[in-house]
Amino acid sequence: MERYLSGNVITELNLQLLGVSCIMISAKYYGRGSVRAPPRQVESFCYITDYTYSSNELLEMESCVLNYLKFELTTPTANCFLSRFVPQGKREEEVLSHLLFESLASYLCVLSLLDYAMLRYAPSLVAASAVFLARYVLHPSRKPSWSSTLEHYTRYRAEHLEACVKNLLRLCHESPSGDNVVAVRKKYSKAKYKFAANMIYPTSLPQELFL
Repeated sequence: MERYLSGNVITELNLQLLGVSCIMISAKYYGRGSVRAPPRQVESFCYITDYTYSSNELLEMESCVLNYLKFELTTPTANCFLSRFVPQGKREEEVLSHLLFESLASYLCVLSLLDYAMLRYAPSLVAASAVFLARYVLHPSRKPSWSSTLEHYTRYRAEHLEACVKNLLRLCHESPSGDNVVAVRKKYSKAKYKFAANMIYPTSLPQELFL
């Protein structure tokens, strides 16, 4: 809504129409099922406005917002790429460690969100580095740590990941410096996440991992 208002003038009368249309777009984007809302869903948003606006007016405003934003609703995050990379990494993990592997990679990605220094890395690079480090933590003796399958799906070779992986490892060892970090570590210290935050992380990584 704010992005649309930053480049468009809208009357106070239609401000509610814009707000409800943006809510409807969000519901479609994050909801499950058909991308196109069924008629009753549009009607339910009309009900929110006490039928101040018709379904056609809502759909027209929705179209205006989407066209102005060029359908670029969100920015990809590391988690978007993680959902693609993790299944490929799971293929090479033991069945019993699948959930732990996924939790470890997720924990590392979340930690990266709390450190400004990690902003220098592309989200896809952070996700690939999290998978790399999670694999090494679970199987430090595996050679090589990065497979041709993961290289194919991530488009990163091991040497591309070195700096980011080492920064992720640094975050694992740093003392909590804020409520957000404490909350993240508390969350991933639970059985639901296989105690990912309580894993023993190496203090350093062999250089040959990135060759």
